Amino acid sequence: MGGPRSGNMRCILPPVLALLAAALLTVPDPAGDARGDGTYTLPTQPAGLAAALDLRELRAESVNGKLRLMVGLGAVQNPWNAPLGYSAGVLDIFVKSRLGGASDLGGLGFTTPPNDGWQYHLHFTGFDQTLDFVPDGSSKPVRKNVALPIRLTGSTLSIDTPIPAGQYSYWVTLSVYSPFTPDGLLRPSVSGGAASLVTPRSGTGRGSAPIPVDVISGGDQTRAYTLGVLQPVGQTRDRRTILLLGMGIFGLLLTLVATVAVWRSPR
Repeated sequence: MGGPRSGNMRCILPPVLALLAAALLTVPDPAGDARGDGTYTLPTQPAGLAAALDLRELRAESVNGKLRLMVGLGAVQNPWNAPLGYSAGVLDIFVKSRLGGASDLGGLGFTTPPNDGWQYHLHFTGFDQTLDFVPDGSSKPVRKNVALPIRLTGSTLSIDTPIPAGQYSYWVTLSVYSPFTPDGLLRPSVSGGAASLVTPRSGTGRGSAPIPVDVISGGDQTRAYTLGVLQPVGQTRDRRTILLLGMGIFGLLLTLVATVAVWRSPR
């Protein structure tokens, strides 16, 4: 029973278990849905943007206790010659790590569901990256001056974050990049030329079309664009709830032990 085969199994199991422990979340996204609610017409200049603006997957991993996020794309394009090697889109990732937080998703035309919110907002273009954080007891984000190493492997963007690894919820959006706007976002309009993002709805004001052309959503994408409410993917463990549950179980165990002790004591 303790021969070479069992020895090999002991050698193989630790790395396998380590890999399983590192994986936190994998969420696929359908191909070919980078058209908002289905009515968006992408710019034809630069050419071939559709696949490069198509979100395919979100993966979250624990690496040395920190959160690594990987976003798969349909293709990679660098029409504006960004240092990263990708400049077709603007990637925004919002992370919910606890209760509370901000409900507006970065001014992109989406909000979180009622009584929901995010604590971290990672924003990426091919030229720069930023991280905003919502402190405890606040709904207003503040900018954190930290490095966000990002690399491109095939058609996957991999981001090493300073966020402690955990079971979180996420909102992920991808917008069209433009070097001709102050914030790098190409906004929808009801008409325009080859370099425009066109939708039937107005691109400004209340009830306007959201800016992103694709999202990774926990619900129906068309409905999200119609209502402007984006459902998260993943889950958040509320440590306070877990603590209360643990205290409750501990209290029950103490009661059980005390009851048994009384029952077994001599009379």
